[in-house]
Amino acid sequence: MRVLLLHTDYIEFEVKKKALKDPDPVEKKTQRLEECIACFMSVEKADEADPDFVVSELVSVIDKMAGQVGAKNVAVYPYAHLSSDLASLSIAQKVLDDAYARISEKYDSIKAPFGWYKSFELKCKGHPLSELSRTIVPGQAKKDVSAALQKEDKISSTWHIMTVDGELHDMGEFDFKGTDNLRRFADYEESKNRASEKAPPHIELMRRLELVDYEPASDAGNFRYYPKGRMVKALLEQYVTDKILDYGGIEVETPLMYDLKHPTLEKYLNRFPARQYILESDDKKFFMRFAACFGQFLMAHDATLSYRNLPLRLYELARYAFRREKSGELTGLRRLRAFTMPDVHALCADLAQAMEEYKRRFILSLETVEGIGFERDDFEMGIRVTKDFYDEHREFLKYIVKEFGRPVLVEMWEERIFYFKLKYELNFVDSLGKASALSTDQIDVENGNTYDIEFTKADGGYDHPIILHCSPSGAIERVIYALLEKAHMMGEKGISPSLPLWLSPTQVRIIPLSKKFLGHAEKLQASYASSGIRADIDDRSESMGKKIRGAEREWVPYILVIGEREAEAGTVSARVRGIKGQKETDSETIKADILGAVEGMPKRPLPLPKMLSARPTFVG
Repeated sequence: MRVLLLHTDYIEFEVKKKALKDPDPVEKKTQRLEECIACFMSVEKADEADPDFVVSELVSVIDKMAGQVGAKNVAVYPYAHLSSDLASLSIAQKVLDDAYARISEKYDSIKAPFGWYKSFELKCKGHPLSELSRTIVPGQAKKDVSAALQKEDKISSTWHIMTVDGELHDMGEFDFKGTDNLRRFADYEESKNRASEKAPPHIELMRRLELVDYEPASDAGNFRYYPKGRMVKALLEQYVTDKILDYGGIEVETPLMYDLKHPTLEKYLNRFPARQYILESDDKKFFMRFAACFGQFLMAHDATLSYRNLPLRLYELARYAFRREKSGELTGLRRLRAFTMPDVHALCADLAQAMEEYKRRFILSLETVEGIGFERDDFEMGIRVTKDFYDEHREFLKYIVKEFGRPVLVEMWEERIFYFKLKYELNFVDSLGKASALSTDQIDVENGNTYDIEFTKADGGYDHPIILHCSPSGAIERVIYALLEKAHMMGEKGISPSLPLWLSPTQVRIIPLSKKFLGHAEKLQASYASSGIRADIDDRSESMGKKIRGAEREWVPYILVIGEREAEAGTVSARVRGIKGQKETDSETIKADILGAVEGMPKRPLPLPKMLSARPTFVG
């Protein structure tokens, strides 16, 4: 299918005369739609192999553009002139009708009738995102996915809920009373539907707060980070890295791309449920890494290892890893194609050692997400396990669930399809009922052998290690998504939305009542900055009310106003986010409160000039 999408002020068309013997019936000769995406489409011969696929992909492409440009209306226009290899009339009409039916469920829509000559007029908006062309080819996605991914939808599994007492309940019979979020998570997981029907709230927030934005010049699922967002991301990266190094991680760095036909890697690719980016260089094909496993395992293969070295904890902050997710599943920072993954593997001598290490890493994951600013109640836990592992190690799973402290969802596989027998995920469930895994760990019983990683045993013999795959936080981008979604849900409950204090781009906004007090404000700002507190000054020629509203719209935690009274008394008039009213206090008290709240967390300076008048506007 060939597609041309235009973001328009309007499109208007008029039916002229028949182009086919039996065209679509015409109810209105003239139709017009304003503020819409005009979707010109041509159904091709290749589409006959899988019409449903091309319809789904078309809807996904429209959804992505609509999310980017804020369009709520779509005009569907069959346009045979986009291709010279057209499908049969029956298939073309089916695809058009099915596409229009799917689009009409989501958008206010019109459809130009099929089989008529028509005149049309439109006005394209002309901004950077207003024009988009796509070629959709059935089966193309299947060519570049792993064997494991192709098998994923065919896995035979059963769904259960394990309660804190270790009892396993059939999910269909479990009483979810008091665990509504677990029910939403369970429904989401069982349905396996990852596509989003509408844009989640964090997309508007990430742009309004000038953190992150779509990059129209790149592939979908790749983003630009504005100064504030880059600072937030860097702080999270440093915090998670510090946690892993404290745990005993040994930091390494490995390449972004690997030989697609490397004998070991090719085998691993077909055991990993992910879609790859493929590129060519010097007549060879390479794939972009979708985890740090490849480089770390090849490094371990070349190392001389003893049982005394185990567990060996290899760590890399994989910036970036790449997964070519389906376009319809791409949703802001929740599901994207280029992401930053803190990846720490542990090479263990045997399953007993691996299980003890797994317990320790589970606590690491809980401490990491709670340290970032989440609460345990913000997450639902999912466990995926093979039936044989569950039967043999049920007490181990009971320990994990008891440590989590709430009922968890368990998917039990009749057979092992992937390289691991057990993994858990801490999942954030957003306001749209979509779940996203953050923290995870897996018990890999296969890749020690696949990569021929060997260690010397105490008796002088050799063996392959059990490997644990852990990300204590999950992808950094998803952490930002979850923080923004949590803030949105706070707002829905009447609580002032905010980021954790240690991540707030501006922690203190100082507002002098007039230029007369600007010098005093600068001294105060310098005092805060020297203590590692991000403070800025609103020196713009705006009203006091507008300045305060601006700071609140940016979710600034502390707003300090300085006027005649405050300057003379050496105090500030303080507004604290989430607390009604204002109070007069001294600046040292504010400083002590902030430093106490962020103690032990990484620090970075202001990401932008201290004076608001010197700052550019990135969004708007």
